[in-house]
Order: sequence, then structure tokens, then C-alpha cells
Amino acid sequence: MIRVLIVDDDVAVTNYFMVFLMQTERFEPTVINDSREVENLLQMETFDVVMLDLDMPNVSGMDILTMMQGQNISIPVIILTGANDVDFAVRSMKRGAFDYLTKPVEEEHLIEVLDSAVEHGALSRKTSVLSDSLSPVELANKEAFEHFPSRNTEMIRIFLHAEKVAKGDLSVFIWGEQGTGKERLARAIHKASPREKGPFVAVDGASHKPEDFSSELFGRVKDWGGKHGEKQGFIEAASGGTLFIDNIDSLSLPVQVRLKRVIQNSEFYRDNSTGIVKSNVRIIVSSTQDLTSSRYREIFSRDLLYHLMVNSIKIPPLRARPEDIPLIAEYFLLQELEKLNRNSDSLCFSSDFMNLLVQYSYPDNIQELQNIIACAVVGTSTGEIVPDSLSPYIRERITPGAVTGGFSPAKLCDVMADHVEKTVKYCRGNLEQAAELLGISVVEVRKSVEKI
Repeated sequence: MIRVLIVDDDVAVTNYFMVFLMQTERFEPTVINDSREVENLLQMETFDVVMLDLDMPNVSGMDILTMMQGQNISIPVIILTGANDVDFAVRSMKRGAFDYLTKPVEEEHLIEVLDSAVEHGALSRKTSVLSDSLSPVELANKEAFEHFPSRNTEMIRIFLHAEKVAKGDLSVFIWGEQGTGKERLARAIHKASPREKGPFVAVDGASHKPEDFSSELFGRVKDWGGKHGEKQGFIEAASGGTLFIDNIDSLSLPVQVRLKRVIQNSEFYRDNSTGIVKSNVRIIVSSTQDLTSSRYREIFSRDLLYHLMVNSIKIPPLRARPEDIPLIAEYFLLQELEKLNRNSDSLCFSSDFMNLLVQYSYPDNIQELQNIIACAVVGTSTGEIVPDSLSPYIRERITPGAVTGGFSPAKLCDVMADHVEKTVKYCRGNLEQAAELLGISVVEVRKSVEKI
């Protein structure tokens, strides 16, 4: 029997649901008319699904949703709402509800939604068990990676590896496409390391002229002619902490050789000096290039490369992990709202907007997604971010026509059905994952698939 908890202050409503569900002989309903009793009941008993009215005295349905999230009660919730409160119901789904039903409820549709919710709950529990070995919960220092949200399996493996690397003091080479979050990962490694209380100094090797970067990195002493004064370099500025050098491939060969000495022997000499200076710094470098390729054989020190490749981490591009796009978008949305001193519940994404985000290829990866969200927040005057919230320039870049290189007019229902079909195929038939990427319920995905 499937255990269903029905919470509604209207006795007539709960009685109707109770009788109907009992008649199916598949469901075991429990009814609560006083929402103040819900928390205690959920702590004492287990249910497969909760049917929850939003508009109740004392404790609202949204309050109960928030409580369940805070206490990690992972039971699928179906929202019950009136026809005039659909927008509020959709907002509740952003807060974790599985689906919503508008009163009066069609009995056939109710059974369909209940079955989908139960299936969703069972799949979530199974996924949780299977992914335990890769769960971010296993990270000893979750706070270090809190600014790098991901549910992608490969990214979680990277986090687990990065945390192990952080415990030591060896240099790290992080590489991947522009904007994938190489500096974010470097900061996470620093924060998870024994050097956490020391400085984190970030420098871009491509932002300096090759002839000037030597003194910027190693520092210099005053020359005999007095042309150049004494200067502290980045290595000394990062003493006791971590020095992150982006675009390491931009460094000249002589600077690469000197940097290898810092990594290997923890010592260096300043420009215009032959005096050895001991260093106390961890070096993390990054590049958008594969430095092991033949292209860099003559222009990048093999000795330095061999030292760096001992701890090499490659970050996959955002387009290779589309399941992360909604999660990262929500993270950036909260950041933007915080900057504007706005309540975190004051703005949410529409499903149409999220669909566009998931379709885009992101040449500049996470950095581009962050810019898109910042632009959308500024361009939105209502409580929901829709495609029109974006500037025309951004809209043209992320519409399906822009991605595929052309546009062919078609009926909206055909386009939507086609997109749902492609998304389901992309998820290898996993309707739950497809629904999450599409920003709609599993029921809606199933209906669309059945029509195809």
C-alpha cells in the first residue's frame, strides 16, 4: 500500500480524497486538518507522498515545505491549490514541491500524479544509495567547495580528488576551457589546505609583458644605476599561502625554468640579485591549453611540465554537464539578489528561461552563465525571469536558432514536443532527469512522450 499524507484545513476536501483513495485499494491515506500537527507526524511516521494545501491558517503550506527542506525530509510533495493561485503553486515547485494540482482535481489525473510522485521518490532514494561514494557529503571540507555547485558525477570526482591533493603541499596544474572555474577550484584547494589562513594571491600570466613578468613574479633589488627600485614579487606576497598563476603557458621559457626551481627547491633569486631567497608558498597554475601536446614541446619547459603533471586536474566544459546549469544558475541568482539587498524569494526563473539556458553551448562556460544571469536580473521588473528579461544581444545568442545557426518557423507545440523528445533521448530515457533539465514535472514529460 502507498501511504499518502493529505494536509488541508477544509474537512470536506480531505474526506473526499480519503474516500476516493481508499476505494482504489492501492493507497493508504492519512488526513490532517490542523497544519500545526504535520511536523510531529512526519517525525514519527513515514509516507510515500504528501498532498499539501498552500492556503491554511496557523502554518501555511509554504511553511511546511520550508520545514521539510530544513529537516531533510525528502518526501515528494504535491501542492493543492485554487485556480487563482497557480503562480504561487509554481513558485512552491521552485522550493522543492514535485507537482501541483488545481482544485477541483480530476480523479484520473490525481492517480497519475500520485504514481509519478511515488516513482520519483523511489528513484531518488535509489540514486542516493548508488551515488553515496560520489556524494559531496563525503567531502571533509564541504565549505571549501560551496562556491562551486555541481551534481555532475565527474565534477564530484574532481572535488574528492582536489580535497586529497589539498592536504599535501605539491603544486597543482588545473586546465580546461576559458571560464570553466579554474581559479574557483584553486581557491577551494587553498581553503581545504593547511595554508587556509595564509594569503591567496592570484595573477594572470597573460596580463603582463613577458619581459616584465620576471620582476613581478620574483621581485627585484635596486640596480646599480638606480633605474629600477626594489620590488617585492608575487612569490613573497603569497608567503605562507598559495600563489595561483593563470595562463601559465604565457610565461617566457627563462621564467618557467626559474619557477621550476621554486617548486622543486623552495628557493629563488630576485631580479638584479644572485642572493638565494627561501620561499614558503604553494604554487597552483592553470591553462586553457593542453601543454602535453606537440605544439608546446619547444616553448614550454618539459622539466616544469613534469613537476606540474603530477597533480593535474582537467575541468570539463559546462556543455558537457548540462545537469549543472540549473543549479549554477540558481547559485548566481542568489548572488545577484544578495548584491541588490533583495529577498531570495523575490525572483525565480520561468521554465521557458531555464529551457533556453540548458540549450546553450556556453563558449565562455561558467563565466558566461554568470554574466547572463546578472543581465537577466537587471532586466527583470517582475517576480519571474523570462526570456524577454534578457537584452536583445543576449537573447539572440542563447535562442535555439542562434545555437543551430539558423531559424525555421514552426508550430510552438511541435517545437516543444520535439525538444522534450530530444531531452528524453539525451537523458537515456530517464524521465526524472529530463523533467529537471526542462523545468517541468515528470507528468508533463510523460504526456509529451506519449503523444510523440
